[in-house]
Amino acid sequence: MTEKRKPIVEIKHLYKCYHRENLVVPVLYDITFDIAEGEFLALMGPSGSGKTTLLNLIAGIDKADEGIILVGDVDITNLSETELAAWRANSVGFIFQFYNLIPVLKALENVELPLHLTSLSKKARREHAETALSMVGLSHRMDHYPGEMSGGEQQRVAIARAIVTDPTILVADEPTGDLDRVSAEEILSMMERLNQDMGKTIIMVTHDPRAAARAHSLRHLDKGYLNDDASENPL
Repeated sequence: MTEKRKPIVEIKHLYKCYHRENLVVPVLYDITFDIAEGEFLALMGPSGSGKTTLLNLIAGIDKADEGIILVGDVDITNLSETELAAWRANSVGFIFQFYNLIPVLKALENVELPLHLTSLSKKARREHAETALSMVGLSHRMDHYPGEMSGGEQQRVAIARAIVTDPTILVADEPTGDLDRVSAEEILSMMERLNQDMGKTIIMVTHDPRAAARAHSLRHLDKGYLNDDASENPL
């Protein structure tokens, strides 16, 4: 029997609405579920189902109207904006669809950016960034600018930036959505290695069934409601 892993994320009775002038737009309704430590979870559902909103709430980018989110025993719903910013810097690695790299900074400098929020020395920051780029196979591109790299290489730089602080969780919003099929497969394989070899907990929003198939488990959202049953992918 497989030993049940403890949850790294616990979500309890989560609600979220957006306000547009006098209009209230409900987005998430009574979301409750756990994510195990070391899990690779895919969140799927049609456009407008609330996937990205849920991801942003877990990552501390947005705040819930009601409910509790525990990440590694920290109740992030009770943190102030200042506390939340500090928590994100240390606990969350972000991987975006369009990379979000700074075009005037070289790859090494882009990866080093999150470390400026830490107490590391300049030398230590560089060493950490070099190690992260080495892990994604881009040591030879560290002095290149984003515009000098392919989309797949830029996403690998973004992954290096996401892991450079050794975060508690990695959140990925359509990480292969802007890539060709070959580059997408490379990125997904890299994410699998981060999960399997480094034990990183990954929460990924995707529309792509091929991307979702790489995850351990799937959760489906539809019109703000979570499917009661999680489905598992065969490993």
